[in-house]
Amino acid sequence: MANKSVSKTAGTKKSFIDRMGGQQFIVLIIVIVMFIFFSAMSPGFKKYTTVVSILDYSYYIALMAIGVTFPLLTGGVDLSIGTGLICYSLIGGLLVRQHGMPVAVGMIVTILIGIIFGIINGCLVALMDLPPFLATLCTCMITRGFGAFVVGGYGIPWPAAGQEGGWFRSIFKIQVGGQNIPIGFLWIILLVVIMSFVLNHTKLGRYTRAIGSNKEATRLSGVNVRFYHVMAYVICGLFAGLAAIAYSAIFATVQPGSGAGFEMDAIGGAIVGGVSMSGAVGNVTGTLIGVFVICLLKTGLPFIGLTANWQQIITGFVLIAAVLIDILKRKKEAGN
Repeated sequence: MANKSVSKTAGTKKSFIDRMGGQQFIVLIIVIVMFIFFSAMSPGFKKYTTVVSILDYSYYIALMAIGVTFPLLTGGVDLSIGTGLICYSLIGGLLVRQHGMPVAVGMIVTILIGIIFGIINGCLVALMDLPPFLATLCTCMITRGFGAFVVGGYGIPWPAAGQEGGWFRSIFKIQVGGQNIPIGFLWIILLVVIMSFVLNHTKLGRYTRAIGSNKEATRLSGVNVRFYHVMAYVICGLFAGLAAIAYSAIFATVQPGSGAGFEMDAIGGAIVGGVSMSGAVGNVTGTLIGVFVICLLKTGLPFIGLTANWQQIITGFVLIAAVLIDILKRKKEAGN
């Protein structure tokens, strides 16, 4: 009896890394090491303006990543969020610039269009049983073409700071004494807290994980699997709409036809942060930490003389490493 007790205790003993949060802890250390490395290699990287630049990149990527965490947890994916972001921003900006709508109305429309495409993606995947990769690849192409069609192929500048309606840019960055203060990070933290609560303490979060773990067993237990599966994509669409507003607030002009590849930054951030491509495993906090790895690479590599091509190559290897770690971790768990 005593041997069984000792064996059970030994079996449940966790390593220091596991107690500290597992992969999230490792990724957080990597973020710190990367910042030290880039600072040592280039003194300019330590400047306040560089930190603001990193945060500027992080807003729209983080918002997309928070949203796409939910489809990933179901074992799916949403490839339309990058081109969708641009499409939603173009339509909202068009209403403001050419139709005289208030900026607040343009922002609401931007979010609503994101939700609509989220519903479309959810219906294609959950109700029509299309593979998530194929379904969202199709809506990726649709949003890319639709946004350019609506604006006639021309870029749309949302109101600049100081212009009428330019107040929305202060949601993410304000000026105090001539210095840009990146307050957008506080909104990101707030949203991470809210969505962590949703994921860990609500039916929506529990059933999202359950679908990714075993969809059929979840259905047999009496859960309306289709509804909660659709809702995962609706949340993703909502956050793509919020990301569109963040992108519009940070950059001067939104260009049609762009946005392809944004989704990989978001999905990559989620995977690096510990969200499993197989579903069920991961959380929003880890996603945010993973996003900073991606943003540090995008901002830091040019400081050490590497071009955009090298940035893509290195980011690709980072994602491969993250996926391999996830696979090895799952094999280890299955072996135990």
